[in-house]
Amino acid sequence: MSSNAMLQAENALVRTVLQISRSELHSHPTMAAIGNRGTVTEASGFDAAADAQKLRGAMKGTGTDEMAIIDVLAHRTIAQRQRIKEAFKQTVGKELADELSSELSGNFKSVVLGLLMLAPVYDAYELKNAMKGAGTEEACLIDILASRTNAEINAINAIYKKEYGKTLEDDVSGDTSGMFKRVLVSLLTAGRDEGDKVDDTQAVQDAKDIYEAGEARWGTDEVKFLTVLCVRNRKHLLKVFDEYQKISGKDIEESIKREMSGSLEDVFLAIVKCTRSKPAFFAERLYKSMKGLGTTDSVLIRIMVSRAEIDMLDIKTEFQKMYKKSLHSFIKGDTSGDYRKILLELCGKE
Repeated sequence: MSSNAMLQAENALVRTVLQISRSELHSHPTMAAIGNRGTVTEASGFDAAADAQKLRGAMKGTGTDEMAIIDVLAHRTIAQRQRIKEAFKQTVGKELADELSSELSGNFKSVVLGLLMLAPVYDAYELKNAMKGAGTEEACLIDILASRTNAEINAINAIYKKEYGKTLEDDVSGDTSGMFKRVLVSLLTAGRDEGDKVDDTQAVQDAKDIYEAGEARWGTDEVKFLTVLCVRNRKHLLKVFDEYQKISGKDIEESIKREMSGSLEDVFLAIVKCTRSKPAFFAERLYKSMKGLGTTDSVLIRIMVSRAEIDMLDIKTEFQKMYKKSLHSFIKGDTSGDYRKILLELCGKE
């Protein structure tokens, strides 16, 4: 593909994702959620203009009616929120995100602004923020890149380039190093096999390769882990994990913990956990963000916003199963004010 053709393809993808023009927005009648296991679903009797007026009213005069903002934004799909943004701009002549940004503050503001973004735009924004300034929030890079599909990663890559003028791979490469960087770069190629064919002979060989690259030798050949964990399809990997258990007598997660450390350990564990169950992976991330002293709000917000209309129902089920407490009760006990209110709405009924 020529560089010109690649640029055209990239621009077409960005246009599709951003649904830039108004005519495009209105020619997409579907206002449905992007997944079918979310707590946020398409609002019936939806009226974008009425919602825009309600939001305008919530910000008029002195003080802000936060509950009105929550009532609208926590109960509309991403697609519906795009219509509301469009209606607000038409009737008020200002960007809804800018108006809300100047009215709100803190974690509540972060949730609200996140809800207004299309999914890949939000992911790109989170990744950019994770690499801003001194230090990198590796957890953000891992949470997003280990859990997204090829199509999602391609969309994030295109949006990132359009929004920030650099490729995501360049920024990730400049901000990380060593084998951790190589794993992230591999994930960014969006080249994972997404079929469901399992090659039993290859699965046994993959399990042997990983065993011989780790537990069976002095030092660890991490490239072997990368080759298998970043490329093979989900069903094949589940077979590899079973075969690995037979060969080594250990669970693959246990071996990764023994053989690796730091961010490399974290990213390989995230890939294994997401392969087994994305909802369980996110349930654990939510639990860890809230347990003990203090709350890692960046993680809590990112997962609640990004999974609300994809698989939040399943995340809640896994959370209850794993920790014998509801996600609802954890959020309630760990947050406060309007921030707590909007998260509980996104979490759905207990």
